[in-house]
Amino acid sequence: MGPSATEAFIIIAIATILLTRGYLRLTGYPQIGGGNLHIAHALWGGALMMLALVIGWMTLGLGARMLCVVLGGIGFGLFLDEVGKFVTKDNDYFYGPSAEIMYVLVVVILVGARMVRDVRPLNAVECLASAALIAADGIARGLAHRRREIGVVLVERARDLGADADDVARVHDLLLSADPASDRVYAAQRRALALIPGFFRSPRWVPVVGWLLVLGSFLSVSLGTLGVAIGGYFYSDDHLTVSLDGFNVPSAILLVSAVLTLCLALPAMIGRRRTDGVWPLRWLRNAALIFTLLNALVDFATEGFGALITLSIGLFALAILSYRLDVAVRAGVDLDGVDPAVTPPARSVGSSSPG
Repeated sequence: MGPSATEAFIIIAIATILLTRGYLRLTGYPQIGGGNLHIAHALWGGALMMLALVIGWMTLGLGARMLCVVLGGIGFGLFLDEVGKFVTKDNDYFYGPSAEIMYVLVVVILVGARMVRDVRPLNAVECLASAALIAADGIARGLAHRRREIGVVLVERARDLGADADDVARVHDLLLSADPASDRVYAAQRRALALIPGFFRSPRWVPVVGWLLVLGSFLSVSLGTLGVAIGGYFYSDDHLTVSLDGFNVPSAILLVSAVLTLCLALPAMIGRRRTDGVWPLRWLRNAALIFTLLNALVDFATEGFGALITLSIGLFALAILSYRLDVAVRAGVDLDGVDPAVTPPARSVGSSSPG
């Protein structure tokens, strides 16, 4: 499942943090327990992460791994939400730098996972091993048509990269011999996408969203750098209010986030004019991920629910770019970084074994 599973894990974790904080604020921060007991929700998070590990150890199949991602993401979000209690002597849940600690962890996980796959695509052995894992799922529970196609794409990539011909043939035969299985999740996903109005599925949204990311991040970098350079500035009258933060932890985080977004979005928009490959869309989606998730953490810590506007804009941009990336990958424009969580182009799987 690779980077897509990592991104889903982080998105679920961040959503859990935001929902938990919203729920606690609306309900007056209730406590579970009685007397001298307080069952912190970090314990529930640890239990869910443990359950995800146990399921992963004891079960086979894509469905089980997807369940592990969901349970692990929720558990990690519940655990991370109380990080302030773990780093302060007085167990301060509202510890200000908690958002910064979350930020660092999210950056390391998101950027690290993407760099591993983007900088070094799967080699022949890894492609064949990934295909063998899909074949093992097929032996255990059957293979849906989409998963079988993904396995064949990986086998063909392994063959093209020089994998042993006999190993390629054996894995290919296992993929073809696996019993068929339904693919209800993918079918539901396609039906859900079909409900989106055609206006929002238009490829014309990509340059709009992309250049908005470039412009927004450039302005954030410029104004953030100016605010740090002059040590902060505030002006207000009846018609205009201008506020530039000096150097502090939230402004530094937002500045770093803007720099990362600009470094991804600008080359991607330039690259779209020079290549038909998928990498510009991947970079734009990564830029939208950084803008959406990392800014949301800081904004919710500093602005409360006023950050919902920024979060909504970021989620819209992320949805547009993710949809266009999925369309491009299914069209077979570029197979670099093949991921079992991404649909490959349709291919015939009834041919003789490769090699």
